[in-house]
Amino acid sequence: MSKSLRLSEKWFRRGLWAVAVVFAWFLIGLGATVVGDLPQVEKVQTIEDFIDPAALQPVQNAIRDSEAKARELGDVLEQLQLQHSAAKADTDSEREKFTAWIATRQATAKPDQDQELITRTQHLDSLQALERSALGRLEEQRKLLLDAQQANQRAQFRLTELQQGVQDEFNHARQSQELRVFAYRLALTLPLLVFAGWLYKTKRQSTYWPFVWGFIYFALFAFFVELVPYLPSYGGYIRYLVGIVITALVGRQAILALNRYLEQQRLAEAQPETKRREVLEYDTALARLAKGICPGCERAVDLKDTSIDFCPHCGIGLHDRCGHCHTRKSTFAKYCHTCGTGASLTTADQRLSA
Repeated sequence: MSKSLRLSEKWFRRGLWAVAVVFAWFLIGLGATVVGDLPQVEKVQTIEDFIDPAALQPVQNAIRDSEAKARELGDVLEQLQLQHSAAKADTDSEREKFTAWIATRQATAKPDQDQELITRTQHLDSLQALERSALGRLEEQRKLLLDAQQANQRAQFRLTELQQGVQDEFNHARQSQELRVFAYRLALTLPLLVFAGWLYKTKRQSTYWPFVWGFIYFALFAFFVELVPYLPSYGGYIRYLVGIVITALVGRQAILALNRYLEQQRLAEAQPETKRREVLEYDTALARLAKGICPGCERAVDLKDTSIDFCPHCGIGLHDRCGHCHTRKSTFAKYCHTCGTGASLTTADQRLSA
């Protein structure tokens, strides 16, 4: 159809389609915000809401206290590890010096160095004692940390037992909540989809068609993007069954629409050519001719063959001669492309009578 439009009309239509897209984008943003906030109408339930508070509170306190104690012990353990590493480094350094000094003394064998030997040995012993003391504190802290971790594990295990005891009840409540939220979304989006269908059927070619198409895009997005992903699954049965039902309904409507179209075409082709031309719009006819199909029956026709003046499928006139210059032209053209003489709808009839 675009080939039959004026240049300015083409750009105006493109601008109007841009208006439709922008309008749909804003509506989609508003709809996504509303649909996203719908779950807030109900309190989000957790599995802890179904556990007896008298049994849950001590376990949560134990977990919280053990985690806090473990963090505290972990910080102290890091400090003790640093102290032990420093003590061990001092001992190793002194041992290396002592070993080197012993080797020197054996080489010189000086008796006056016996007192220094005793002093060095005592210093090394004191460093080793400091290292063992740091190691002892480190091991003690590790034990305390292990006790806190094991206490946390026992509390976590107890919490898991409590959660398993109410898991079925929680799953049932969560599914019920999801179903209610889905019902809220459906109550919001389904009327939009129905209204969009009515607009498509009655208003899509009206003066304000950009807003009509923008709303249609918004309704389709809201239903199939904002609603369908939240359809409760129930193991996949619901989604597959809904998919089957929707496919069957859409397929049935498509089959009925095709049969209605074929029946309308059959009745239209049985009408006289003058009546068939009355219901054909000028732009529609030119658009179909540009695609190489008959404007009347929409079947393929070789329009480049100059010997074909009538559709071989429905008999509608495709070409005739200008009444002024006798140039072969399209019967759907309003003016002769050679001399500019206005064409009348009776030209084809005059040719038939001739």
